[in-house]
Amino acid sequence: MDGNGRWARARLLPRTEGHRRGVKTVRSIIAACLDRGIRILTVFAFSSENWRRPRDEVSTLMELFLSSLRREREQLHHKGVRIRFIGDRNAFSERLQAEMVSAEQYTQDNREMTLVIAANYGGRWDIEQAARRYAAACVSTGRAVDEIAGDPAPLEAYMATYDLCEPDLFIRTGGERRLSNFLLWQLAYTELYFTDTLWPDFDAAALDVAIDDFLKRQRRFGQTSEQIGDANG
Repeated sequence: MDGNGRWARARLLPRTEGHRRGVKTVRSIIAACLDRGIRILTVFAFSSENWRRPRDEVSTLMELFLSSLRREREQLHHKGVRIRFIGDRNAFSERLQAEMVSAEQYTQDNREMTLVIAANYGGRWDIEQAARRYAAACVSTGRAVDEIAGDPAPLEAYMATYDLCEPDLFIRTGGERRLSNFLLWQLAYTELYFTDTLWPDFDAAALDVAIDDFLKRQRRFGQTSEQIGDANG
């Protein structure tokens, strides 16, 4: 969800106003995804690299994160949205960690859509922590760590998204053309879509353009076009 700061700067506003506007966009895109039957939406709320930003901006982001979570939780619950967080929570305040746990528990039985919020998340961190946990499990059970060779399934069981399907579509706003350490393992066969639209201006119509672009693509997963055509009759 890139471009909040640039959106604010273009309007001679503080960067923090761009982040506040970005929260409203998240709300509208969640509603649009629900209307379109999208079952899982993952948003990159705060990366492990975002701690490098100016201290006052990070502080504002944390307060905005906390207040938004408290304000939106009830509405999301009534819409049947399950909230799920991925990332290293240890760097957050105890107050924020408690709110995250509370939101997950409060919405855990909802089935209309799963909203995955990546907070203090990084794709490299995810792979590293999965490998570490897998190795520890092997030691505790007497298995050989190298049995993973040629079969990623054991490692996938320890990823942050272990119980979720791989993403179909990746959308990045703001004009950048890179993954920026987001879901590196999970995006192996995901369709990538980049738009110059800044996140605060990204709306349901822009989402439909991205989905339409996705629907025009042929996903082969290593097969040939002829094989896909034969499989589809």
